[in-house]
Amino acid sequence: MTDFLSILGFSFSVTGPIFVLLGLGVLLRRTGMLTDGFIEGGSKLVFTIALPTLLFISIARTRIAESANAGMIAYGLLATLAIYLALEWVAKYIVRPERDRGVVVQGAFRSNFGVIGLAYCVNAYGDAGLAAASLYLGLVTILVNILGVITLSRSLHRSQGAGRIARGIATNPLIIGILLALPVSALEIRLPALALQSAQYVADMTLPLALLCTGASLNFRSLRSEIASTALATVGKLVLVPLVLTAGAVALGFRGIELGILMLMASSPSAAAGYVMVRAMGGNAALAANIIALTTLGSLLTTSLGVMLLRSGGLI
Repeated sequence: MTDFLSILGFSFSVTGPIFVLLGLGVLLRRTGMLTDGFIEGGSKLVFTIALPTLLFISIARTRIAESANAGMIAYGLLATLAIYLALEWVAKYIVRPERDRGVVVQGAFRSNFGVIGLAYCVNAYGDAGLAAASLYLGLVTILVNILGVITLSRSLHRSQGAGRIARGIATNPLIIGILLALPVSALEIRLPALALQSAQYVADMTLPLALLCTGASLNFRSLRSEIASTALATVGKLVLVPLVLTAGAVALGFRGIELGILMLMASSPSAAAGYVMVRAMGGNAALAANIIALTTLGSLLTTSLGVMLLRSGGLI
């Protein structure tokens, strides 16, 4: 009984704070304390400044050669690509209309790595989890951005072009923050104390602000429409993708923090950035919003269950 309560306690220590802040965001939005302008401005601040700063600080302070697990990163990239290809094949036969296939596929494989996934890792492993997850996050983000454009372009019959995809990646603030941090880490450059402390203040507000804005932007009323495709993408995102990726990692011998990061990142909900991309490309934005809302709510439960199972098996 004591062991079970210990496992349960660890599980809720990972997902509980996320639930509280998301719920607070929902409550503050309903009371009018968080307005549309605050949500838009806060989200932009997180994406363009706060989160890149957090990733920069984390990587710059870390000796990449000692903390980065090349095997974990390589597996995560290959598994993500394989899962994407499998989802494309399945969607071809079961998702109707055709123009919604890309939205469903992206909703199922593209995780909210930068906010909820990273928050899961920090809650589970502290600074060690942040350091180990940061480089993984950056490289997988590049891949999922490319695959997101490809799947939406295919289903909407729109050509984006390699140049436009490359520009989108090159101007992504998260990627810029990570690339700037890599030489600092590799060369063991000591940053000025003033700059480091100032950056730390900005980094510290990232996850609380991001989770508040995420909670405040959720709209569960829209779930009444597009229910079949929404349910399909949600099951894929919260059950099939984490299960397949985690089972493969276990089979290959990943354990401890590496396995935990792979599972936590995969089990995080569908990325809010996917909605922006769908809307910009003229896709079914309502369906994308439904998937984000339902997976954000469901991820708290499925991630808690996944953590309990791996913890009880002594794998993490």
